Amino acid sequence: MRTMVWAVATTACLAAALMAQVSDPEPMCRMCPATYVTRSEIEAYVQKAMDENLTDQQIRDVSIGKGHVAVGVVHRGPLSSPNAVAEHDLVSEVYHVISGAGTLETGPDLVGKVRRPADMRTVRLFNGPGNNAESIRGGVSYELEAGDVVIIPAGTGHRFTKIDEHITYLMVRMDPDAVTPLMDEAASQEYLRNPAE
Repeated sequence: MRTMVWAVATTACLAAALMAQVSDPEPMCRMCPATYVTRSEIEAYVQKAMDENLTDQQIRDVSIGKGHVAVGVVHRGPLSSPNAVAEHDLVSEVYHVISGAGTLETGPDLVGKVRRPADMRTVRLFNGPGNNAESIRGGVSYELEAGDVVIIPAGTGHRFTKIDEHITYLMVRMDPDAVTPLMDEAASQEYLRNPAE
């Protein structure tokens, strides 16, 4: 009987300890500061994109403990035929359209998939390893306009198939494996002062 009482008491103590761990988790990022990006800095990136004929630019890439979150701005001009499909192995993206409109196609079934070069600027700095492709089999198209949001999980192909005038969108990238380099405000200001590489 004593052994049974001891086993029940031990099990109860272990269960209580496990429940305490579950109900009182540790922060993923201990003592991490918040990151603030002003509207004027975002507008400076949009202007730089137009002045220097750039598409994708990273504003910040910050550590959130176990991974990174990045914020970028993309500006695309007119497009009458589909561009190549992009797919990122590890980085998911969220687009929030600031201005303009365009047709975005997404889907996981890539046709004519080719590995993106590891030394490619966007692979090194923005979205990590992945593939390009000729098309998406069974893709879904979205007519994006200002105010719209689309979430593109890692492993999902995406491409614009039509843009009449332009589309500009804020991009948030989730990088749980921290494959992209950090970029702070000082690096962002330095980038804005100089021509893009």
